[in-house]
Amino acid sequence: MVPQSILLTHLDYTAWASARILEAASKLSPEELDHDFKTSDKSVIGTLVHTYAADRIWLHRVQGTVPVAFLDPAVDCRIDTLQVEWPALLTRWTQFAQNHEPEESFRYRDMKGNPYETPLWQIVLHLVNHGTHHRGQAAGMIRTLGHTPPQLDLIVYYRSLRA
Repeated sequence: MVPQSILLTHLDYTAWASARILEAASKLSPEELDHDFKTSDKSVIGTLVHTYAADRIWLHRVQGTVPVAFLDPAVDCRIDTLQVEWPALLTRWTQFAQNHEPEESFRYRDMKGNPYETPLWQIVLHLVNHGTHHRGQAAGMIRTLGHTPPQLDLIVYYRSLRA
């Protein structure tokens, strides 16, 4: 059994790392944010929006709700929106995880309508891993644009807890 404290620590890591990459992205020009790197999510902003939207979709799934819309490009594809909405979303994730047992299973449907049932601990660790992957992509894009991305490694986060 995965202790709840592990899930909460890793959700906190996700919030910490997301805030760091958002801070770095906020220093980019609009042209740099939108630069097409020919990757699946194309740009820094596209990659961050994808990650945020996935975090939001997963919270809807475990809460048993259906989002009104997957993504509103006019609202969600903006760095200032992400700086406000993403931390708030991750706070809701933490609150949710605090009120559920890691082994509790959730039934949901994926974007194609396929049904699944998965324990909370697997969903949270997937969420963290997915975010880590895409924040790493965004950090690489930021470096390619000539800027220094923040350190996002989990061990750096762990060390910051001791500091």
